Amino acid sequence: MGILRHPATLVVLVLLVILLFGSRRLPDLARSVGQSMKIFRSEVKDLRTDGAAPVKDPEGPAAGTPGADQPGPAQREARPEGTTPPTA
Repeated sequence: MGILRHPATLVVLVLLVILLFGSRRLPDLARSVGQSMKIFRSEVKDLRTDGAAPVKDPEGPAAGTPGADQPGPAQREARPEGTTPPTA
């Protein structure tokens, strides 16, 4: 990162950005980057405060939890009409 410490490099980068995006689009670009950073920071803050929240099991509810013996929507639809679910 030593290359960015030189003032001439920063000036060239700023001029290059102005040439690429134009002076009319720079405020919109800066505004959208600012909004994106604001959203990102709030989401990171939410993740840090919700760090103790339980993680959902990708395989479904665990045994012993309410609704564990109930089939999911995909299982209900796959079963033929009038049949009962298998018992464990």
